[in-house]
Amino acid sequence: VQLQASGGGLVQAGGSLRLSCAASGSIFSRYVMGWYRQAPGKQRELVAMVVTGGSTHYADSVKGRFTISRDSAKNTMYLQMGSLEPGDTAVYYCNAKLGVSAYWGQGTQVTVSS
Repeated sequence: VQLQASGGGLVQAGGSLRLSCAASGSIFSRYVMGWYRQAPGKQRELVAMVVTGGSTHYADSVKGRFTISRDSAKNTMYLQMGSLEPGDTAVYYCNAKLGVSAYWGQGTQVTVSS
């Protein structure tokens, strides 16, 4: 499984961005997909995830502001981010997990200026 993340950038507080994660094949029916982020000096943390059946889970810090989705026809997962805050600044990674196997994208930088 190969994952390619894109869509990061510099945005002002209150703005929006949409991240994309293109998968190398049709994996959404088997893999749990997720977005993680890692800020400087901090551990990588789960932002949002979507399981094979379509249920979603969000970190408390992003609930109501971020939306995770996937397009099986395009083999692409998205993270729509709104009402961005400086605290959302981090490198964002997409992840695909099946049992003990986990695959990571290369990361995309999101910087939110105040």
